[in-house]
Amino acid sequence: MRVLIRGAGVAGLALAHELAIRGARITVMDPRRSLAETASWFAGGMLAPYCERESSEQLVQDLGLGAADWWDKALPGLVTEAGTLVVTLPRDHSELDRFAARTTDSVSLGADEISTLEPDLRGRFGRALYFKREAHLEPRVALRRLRRKLAGMGVTFQNATGGRPAPAHDVSADCTGIARAASDPNLRGVRGEMLILRTRDISLSRPVRLLHPRFPLYVVPRADHHFMIGATMIETDWAGPMTARSMMELLNAAYSLHPAFGEAEIVETGAGVRPAYPDNLPRVEGDGTTIRVNGFYRHGFLLAPAMAQRAADMILPPFYPGVLNETHR
Repeated sequence: MRVLIRGAGVAGLALAHELAIRGARITVMDPRRSLAETASWFAGGMLAPYCERESSEQLVQDLGLGAADWWDKALPGLVTEAGTLVVTLPRDHSELDRFAARTTDSVSLGADEISTLEPDLRGRFGRALYFKREAHLEPRVALRRLRRKLAGMGVTFQNATGGRPAPAHDVSADCTGIARAASDPNLRGVRGEMLILRTRDISLSRPVRLLHPRFPLYVVPRADHHFMIGATMIETDWAGPMTARSMMELLNAAYSLHPAFGEAEIVETGAGVRPAYPDNLPRVEGDGTTIRVNGFYRHGFLLAPAMAQRAADMILPPFYPGVLNETHR
């Protein structure tokens, strides 16, 4: 079967992988010049289904439970399975209690146990939650490696600019994210802003979430003493540069986690606009020979594997050559 996938973010690439291993002939088209122009480029890369349940529906947890295994199988060696540490300042311990009440699969830690997990946080926090079965990956490495792997599997990549006609295909899949909002009134943009800092004065082995009643944040360790600090959640589809207010809020929160971040180099600022439906849940919808995969909100790398599998099941037998008229949420 010939499948045209529009969109080369995490949703489009994950679907291309699912279809490629099932034997489809795939072309991926995207008007953007590079992966750096996708919202996926600015993701945190946390595969944290239990933590995300705190502010999401149960479905997000259910769909995300297999994400780490999917990524590890697709790109061996990419996933770090070190769990997630959730901390809060002493004055905000009620936030930790609230988080614990809304999630499952965590263990409570005291100061000594926190120090054992993250020695550089010694003496800074008296309580924490540890979600041992969560993981994380580096999104930019994942996108590059997945694209190279797909090219090696025979997937064709084309730039969709300049009125270039689409190649012949049997089924098309729209994975264009927020770009589809122009024709889908149910989609809205949710802007996320982030920082990348570099410092040798602190080491972390896993993502750390700091619960703050006004401005919660997460810190994700990356290679070469880099840390991704995120992220704002702003109801807008504006994709311009990071605002001064957001930068100050993120830096203040990072400094609260550890003063070493106050002397860190600011390597990069960035913002991505994530597509979301009113219920903040992703959808796979099909009609005729067109399928749409969209609405990942803040859960792109966590939910892309499960939604790609659902979409692939709709495209390939036993559903093909029937009519794609199903919706999965």
